[in-house]
Amino acid sequence: MSDASTSTEIAVARLRETILRGELRPGDKLHQDQLAEMLGVSRTPLRTALTALTQSGLVVYESNRGFRVREFSYEEMVGAFEVRAELEAMACRKAAANMTTEVADRLAALVEEGDALLAPGELVADNLGSYRQMNVAFHDLVIRIAGNPWIRDFVERLHDVPMASDRIIMWRDYDVIRRSHDDHSRIAHALARGQGDRAGAIMHEHITYALEHLLSHLELYPDDFLRVPAATVPAGRSRRGTNSRRKT
Repeated sequence: MSDASTSTEIAVARLRETILRGELRPGDKLHQDQLAEMLGVSRTPLRTALTALTQSGLVVYESNRGFRVREFSYEEMVGAFEVRAELEAMACRKAAANMTTEVADRLAALVEEGDALLAPGELVADNLGSYRQMNVAFHDLVIRIAGNPWIRDFVERLHDVPMASDRIIMWRDYDVIRRSHDDHSRIAHALARGQGDRAGAIMHEHITYALEHLLSHLELYPDDFLRVPAATVPAGRSRRGTNSRRKT
């Protein structure tokens, strides 16, 4: 592999993660000089990366306006969650038939890692990155063990709808994140015992509950998460919270 190809792959991965983590928001203009400095890459691989992310749908390009982060509608975000719930439930059902002691131990280790991060009784800001990595690793492992490349491919596409990505962690409410991580524990437990239907049902509820909580949280803390275009937000769902409802 050439140095140019490696640089482009690095640029794609770094830029994708930056967008999915919410450091660049939907609608933001992508200034190439600033991005190249921020990501530590030169402009040539950066432009190739921007083109690649345009093809995947995470970035859009407009003549005379340049590149910007794509905005997804409310309906697109909800739809992505719904499809993701179905696909990851299917992944659990298939993964149960492919479980090994090694995989079960790895899932258990990820659960223990999450337990340790939540042990203080809150997810402190300094631990958010580590918890996010654990969460991504847990879901990725289940999908990989399922052994169906189509599930993996389509779930990865769904993660390009930023608010539906498993990079988004609703970390302010400890009870919610504790419940979510308890789902990880129960999924790992069911898979270790070959209980694919049970693991699939828990995973489906796990992702569906994340959507329900996200919709409620968007009303209270709209600036905590990536923007939803105002024109498509159903009546009653405000993009802007009031000062009296925001936490510090």
